[in-house]
Amino acid sequence: MGHMGAGAPQGPQPLPGVAHVVAVGSGKGGVGKTTVAVNLAVALGKLGYKVGLIDADIYGPNVPMMLGVSRQPNVVGENRIEPILSHGVKFISVGLISPGDKPMVMRGPMLHQIIRQFLMQVEWGELDFLIVDLPPGTGDVVISLVQTVPLTGAVVVSTGSSVALQDARKALEMFHQVNVDVIGLVENMSQMTLPSGEVIDVFGAGGTERTAAQFGLEFLGAVELDPAIREGGDKGLPVALAGPESAKGKAFYEVAKKVALAAEKIAAQGGSVLEVS
Repeated sequence: MGHMGAGAPQGPQPLPGVAHVVAVGSGKGGVGKTTVAVNLAVALGKLGYKVGLIDADIYGPNVPMMLGVSRQPNVVGENRIEPILSHGVKFISVGLISPGDKPMVMRGPMLHQIIRQFLMQVEWGELDFLIVDLPPGTGDVVISLVQTVPLTGAVVVSTGSSVALQDARKALEMFHQVNVDVIGLVENMSQMTLPSGEVIDVFGAGGTERTAAQFGLEFLGAVELDPAIREGGDKGLPVALAGPESAKGKAFYEVAKKVALAAEKIAAQGGSVLEVS
């Protein structure tokens, strides 16, 4: 990469050709954050946006499976990586580079380097949205991200359970500390509809919406707990592929439209919404 000259710009630099970088995070694991990130990316693509997706969940990179891809990306030219295209989404993942079940054991500096590489050395081309699927919790990856590129904002995923929401609030606080606007919250696995039509409230539907209201944030939508969503992820055919009119995919399009609208609003206001505390 060569050494930085004395006149090298400091701080985060926008990625040429990329309009919006949106992080998807959660306070804890197991709330379906990657499912939301993948279906959000697919839905934005189907809505006509050019979309990229970085799987920054270094320790559990599930995006390749959910997008049905296992081949390694090509290296082009001087150390540049070509993202893999699947279902209209360009993506990159550590899971493509170290495939199989070997866990990635990494310390902070290595982590930082991988995140930088995924942002700066991948041939993203022109993108309306670059979605970044973060590891659960708070920490290193987010800091590397905000030090490298300006973020449009973050989407926080939670279930409605009090325990998950307690952790979601930590994620909100973390984004606040690193000056990243939270675009809104998504409630995943909200409720479950049985074939009989009976609705079962598994994790406490509505809790995420109340939390959003409490923090003055937008509630981006509720996604049902539905085996079809999990099956789509396991088979590499995300339910959002079924389109905005489909029963299974509809919720993700509602989230996608709100995210697109919020991103455009933030951009119109000169890059960031100033929090009035």
